[in-house]
Amino acid sequence: MNKYDGLNKAMVEQYAPRPGRRPLLPEMSSKAQVALMCRMLFKEGWNEHIAGHITVRQSDGMILTNPWELAWDELTASDIMTLDEEGKIIDGEWNITPAIGLHIQLHALRPEINVVIHNHAHWSGIWANLQRVPPVYDQTGAHCGAALPLYNEYTGTFENEVSSLSAAEALGEHKWALLANHGSLVVGKDLRQAHLRAITLEWRCKRAYEVELAGGGVPLSDEEIEKVSITDANGFPFCWEAMARRELRLDPGILE
Repeated sequence: MNKYDGLNKAMVEQYAPRPGRRPLLPEMSSKAQVALMCRMLFKEGWNEHIAGHITVRQSDGMILTNPWELAWDELTASDIMTLDEEGKIIDGEWNITPAIGLHIQLHALRPEINVVIHNHAHWSGIWANLQRVPPVYDQTGAHCGAALPLYNEYTGTFENEVSSLSAAEALGEHKWALLANHGSLVVGKDLRQAHLRAITLEWRCKRAYEVELAGGGVPLSDEEIEKVSITDANGFPFCWEAMARRELRLDPGILE
């Protein structure tokens, strides 16, 4: 058990909605949640045209993923594909990316990981292209800890099984990585945790770029970052729901 799990649970219990208050989100299917995740991350900068893929492993071992043909900001629940553990399509009307092997391999290598996210995100993509790891300059950028590996053995796109396996193995036990001259990779135990990691990575990279552009600053120490990163164990309380509600207000049809 992570030493911060108890703190996170206490935070949620302390600020839980009072009896009789409306629920934070309506009931929704697993596919609707994946579609919502795609929409939410699109707004955070994970939006390189039709690039990128999210996989979410279910309790029965099946894997949900976004289709290849559609951009993340147009997905609805009915568009989400179902795959078996080897990446074979079980149901869905679209195609899947040829690069799905990276996700399948990560799910196999890391049984505790149920969510894998890859895209060529805006701000983290800048640092990946610079082949540099951005410092942490503020509290929001510190939500998920300091360690951020840079995988810098670019051998092409992830359609190649050897390339994707080497990237999966290079991630090791880390929660995220910058892929040099390529993009970003985030993993998590569930959608809430993976969401916090994805938005924290993008915020950290954006702030570091802005601070350096302004002339530089003083990064937070590892000790300070550790104090703030207590939210990483379970995701920031209520943040996933708040961002999901924002998307549902704009387009309730996501759930269809």
